[in-house]
Amino acid sequence: MFELKKLTLALGLSAVAMASQAAGTLIYCSEGSPEGFDTAQYTGGNTFDAAGHAMFNRLTQFKKGGTDVEPSLAQSWTISADGLTYTFKLRKGVKFHTTDYFKPGRDMTADDVIFTIERMVNKDHPFNKAYPAQFPYASDVGLESNTESVTKTDDLTVVIKLKKPDPDLLVKIAMPFASILSKEYTDKLVAEGKASMLNQQPIGTGPFALRRYEKDAQIRYVKHKDYWNAKDVLVDNLIFAITTDASVRFQKLKAGECHIMSYPKPQDIAAMKADPKLKMDTAPGFNIGYLSYNTEKAPLNKVEVRQALDMAINRKAIIDAVYQGQGQEASNPFPASLWSYNAKLKNAAFNPEKAKELLKKAGVAEGTEITLWAMPVQRPYNPNAKLMAEMIQADWAKVGIKAKITQYEWGEYLKRLKQGEHDTGLIGWTGDYASPDNFLGVLLTCEAIGGSNYARYCSKEFDGYVLKARNSVNQKERTELYMKAQEVFKKDMPWSTIAHSTVNQPMRKELNGFKISPFGDYNFEGVSVK
Repeated sequence: MFELKKLTLALGLSAVAMASQAAGTLIYCSEGSPEGFDTAQYTGGNTFDAAGHAMFNRLTQFKKGGTDVEPSLAQSWTISADGLTYTFKLRKGVKFHTTDYFKPGRDMTADDVIFTIERMVNKDHPFNKAYPAQFPYASDVGLESNTESVTKTDDLTVVIKLKKPDPDLLVKIAMPFASILSKEYTDKLVAEGKASMLNQQPIGTGPFALRRYEKDAQIRYVKHKDYWNAKDVLVDNLIFAITTDASVRFQKLKAGECHIMSYPKPQDIAAMKADPKLKMDTAPGFNIGYLSYNTEKAPLNKVEVRQALDMAINRKAIIDAVYQGQGQEASNPFPASLWSYNAKLKNAAFNPEKAKELLKKAGVAEGTEITLWAMPVQRPYNPNAKLMAEMIQADWAKVGIKAKITQYEWGEYLKRLKQGEHDTGLIGWTGDYASPDNFLGVLLTCEAIGGSNYARYCSKEFDGYVLKARNSVNQKERTELYMKAQEVFKKDMPWSTIAHSTVNQPMRKELNGFKISPFGDYNFEGVSVK
């Protein structure tokens, strides 16, 4: 990753500590490095926060702290009666970042929007030849397969035509993967033979511009002085102090070395609430923590084996130890707060003896070895994946299965999961928009294999319900279809659903304006430091 100035880790951290005393500087203790800065390529929250929310905008955006969509780079839009044509009127005078490596020669136009979308939905796009990449989110949400064309009628009007209606389109394009890029900048990179630098030296229209990045240490941003919504950029500098250990993040927060931190340990919540210099916001989690079974690998390709491993897991013990009162048992692939949740579906009872019988019947010999991957970072849906993995490992040992716990650096972990290298893997999801499709479609459909479908699960029956619901404009029909899809999911068992967590957000009292996002985002637009 690029650096304008090379710093040692020690110097970088001391600079962060000193900056915490500087007026106009906001420091966020994050839990991990981004996978990159080209949001279209990734699905991880670290990347979406570090790039998508800090440096970019989309055509639409979510109201702060809510799930409703409002205008962003598009000031307004109209939808045709058949639901196939969306016409967006773009905001005039939007400036891209000016940095040491790029100085824009024009404002944002329809050409930038067209480039951004076409690159994701057209594998033969010229830029994809200069810089080959995968776009998992565009594929997972159906944007790639369902986009007929993207055109302009003038420099500030974009027309997106779909093959089938998509009632969730406006919320999908509010997500970080759809961040609007500068075509002028990408043309420059291609001309210089440096197209891949898009992922290291980003240029956006967002509230902050990248100044320096030091992997696993810090990301430094400066205020975008020509930002179209300048009244909401309330600090001059933003720093992501990358701190993988939650206990260390807490110590930094207490010491005033950061103003806000991600994902506290459940056992630290009481101490945080008692600290007079801190405040704690709490919200129901719009998330799911789960164990993914690689359904392409033997013996996990047998549903009986997945069912056996599932009933061998002591969920109650895990939730008590890992979530410590901050989690609720999950039965379905999304939380009960989301419409179409099928309340009739329940987890199988914890039953090691029956699990042994199922494994024997499926021909799985005692002592069979499988891998059990554990995330190296805390996430809202799983505050301690290593402990959870150790508990599952012990549960499975009692039914004759030897699980080898495997860990990688977070970006590598996600990359290898997408490639299907695991047997089983702990992972999870915080919803990006308030539709069942964001869980069922993005995480479990055939087209999401290689993206966020870590189970590599592909069911024609399941896809039939989900894809029909995705393209229906009848809410009652969609609800019924999604409920049936959940039944198929529970029957096929590509995951062991574990828990939905409560979101606790600690911050210092001098931080103002931060709102918990239902989607787990860290967005510092409109946030100030006294």
